[in-house]
Amino acid sequence: MLRFEGLTRRFDDFTLFEHLRFSAGPGCFALRDEGGGGKTTLLGMLAGTVDAGNGKVWIDGRSMQSDPDAAKAALAVVPFDCMTAPMQTGRGFLEQRAAQRRVSVSADVLDLAERFSLTPHMEKRFEQMSTGTRRKFYLTAILFGAPRVILADEPTGGLDGPSRAVLIDLFTALGKDRCILFPTHDDEFADGCHATALNFPDSLMR
Repeated sequence: MLRFEGLTRRFDDFTLFEHLRFSAGPGCFALRDEGGGGKTTLLGMLAGTVDAGNGKVWIDGRSMQSDPDAAKAALAVVPFDCMTAPMQTGRGFLEQRAAQRRVSVSADVLDLAERFSLTPHMEKRFEQMSTGTRRKFYLTAILFGAPRVILADEPTGGLDGPSRAVLIDLFTALGKDRCILFPTHDDEFADGCHATALNFPDSLMR
């Protein structure tokens, strides 16, 4: 479902990482390290928002380099800041994401929003929300269009205990037939999702 090879990122004489490669089917995969050494940059390359240079990325068999529209259609991304449009309301965000996927805001999406305690925040603008609330809207939106690959940057950032439990249930269920890759410093969360630990970048240099 997710495959990449030859991913390298350099800044002048400094090499952030080089020759990364990985291939995985369904399941949860947690990128772990002790610092901030390029995991967000890697996710940007996989999502097609950061230039992959001579590297190659495939999302559910679609090449991000030669067929980016098809690759992105099979992908859902939860960014680190979750603040794309500060003036947009929570409800407007969900409706926009549904329209982009050519689906409706279905009962399962509204049920997940309720489990995340988002109902009181539907008419708030993103600039009025906490980091955790914004993140929960993005996490709810991954249900639209049944993406095959999910990239989530520090998915528990700003979440309280009950929301972390909801997210563990969500990732565990989705990981049965989808590939979920997420950087995290939350070992308890990763273990709760039964995620395969990938020490970054060493596990991606084999």
